[in-house]
Amino acid sequence: MQTSVQAPPLSVLLLSTARNLQAVLSGRSLTDALAAVPAVQRPAVQALSFQVMRGLGRARALREALVPRPPTQPLLDALLLVSLALLDASTAPEADTETGARRRAVSRYAPHTLVDQAVRAVSSQHRLQGAKGLVNAVLRRYLRERDALVAALPDTGEARWNYPDWWIARLAEAYPDTWQALLAGADTPPALTLRVNPRRASREEVARALDEAGVAAVPVHAHGLVLETPRPVAQLPGYAEGWWSVQDAGAQVAAPLLDAQDGWRVLDACAAPGGKTAHLLEGARVELLALDADADRLARVGENLARLGLSGPDVTLVAADAADLDAWWDGRPFDAVLADVPCTASGIVRRHPDIRWLRRPDDLPRTAALQACIADALWRTVKPGGRLLYVTCSIFPEEGESQAQAFAGRHGDAERLPAPGQILPSGAAAPLSDQHDGFFYALFAKRA
Repeated sequence: MQTSVQAPPLSVLLLSTARNLQAVLSGRSLTDALAAVPAVQRPAVQALSFQVMRGLGRARALREALVPRPPTQPLLDALLLVSLALLDASTAPEADTETGARRRAVSRYAPHTLVDQAVRAVSSQHRLQGAKGLVNAVLRRYLRERDALVAALPDTGEARWNYPDWWIARLAEAYPDTWQALLAGADTPPALTLRVNPRRASREEVARALDEAGVAAVPVHAHGLVLETPRPVAQLPGYAEGWWSVQDAGAQVAAPLLDAQDGWRVLDACAAPGGKTAHLLEGARVELLALDADADRLARVGENLARLGLSGPDVTLVAADAADLDAWWDGRPFDAVLADVPCTASGIVRRHPDIRWLRRPDDLPRTAALQACIADALWRTVKPGGRLLYVTCSIFPEEGESQAQAFAGRHGDAERLPAPGQILPSGAAAPLSDQHDGFFYALFAKRA
């Protein structure tokens, strides 16, 4: 007999969300913070945390207007920011900005319920009980004076767009005609896209199984399916059987572009979480080395390959720094190298809305230097006539086209081949089959 698990009260979820916000503001990723949330809370807390990240800039401005001197207790301040972000989303009228209307559509709680549960959350914490009156007064004042408070918000990019000002300035400089659409589009929840594993099932078989389960999907690329409504992956048919992987349509470009052939020796550098690794193995029977500096993340690559039936003697996983050839390379050159290098991840903010608050302006030159170091090292491992595919999930030119041009300038034996270059993300306004994250692709062949 199954016993139902009672959902935690909203006050508990608000506290967990506030702790997640504290973690992000201290420099930890939301992914890591969510991993520490009890499993029974995690889906709801993730949804609330994502919504808060997408409205944090405006919530900060509102908190500064309502409480000019921020509370000395970090958890209290975080709880106020969480409550204001969620209230702002739930009360945004249709006439508000596009992002405001989208945030409102995501919120599931009535404003007065949010106020009541926020006060309960404060009351449950011994150190914060003296702040019950403050929280109640601040949130009820927001509800009474919302229109005036919003009209008086500072005219800053952060308050309007919910991104740091430096981020907005970079995008406006790089994309003067589309930066506003890029910011707004990144605040829409992403589509769930699958990549069918042709070694286990055909796309038609998976589409039929999804349809029988009441899940509508449209095709994308050669093996992709975009779900009209996201679902928990473990509840979709074929997950345990390894019929498919979750992979954004923009990421599904990599393996076909590298075009590895049977019998090739292939390197997937910076391989975790392993989506592109699996795609390479699905497309050709190759000798593949998957490399990543994070041993824990690399272990998950192995688990995914096992689920997909792609493990074998020709697949080797090594935890090492890609730029340190002495630590892992045996001197045998590769026919093809996938260099999916570390970056700011500015192209996948829809999936990781905390990224905008984690990054700093000096991250760009730092990651650009690291990317150049890794690409130069990996180029040494490519055989004459072989190829290297440089990939980032960034939309900042410093990590894309500028890198590709500089790489070609440093290596006279590198011939640049046709590739998409910068792929800008497209959000919910695009048809399902055209929705994807932001990526950069540059393909080079080594002259013999």
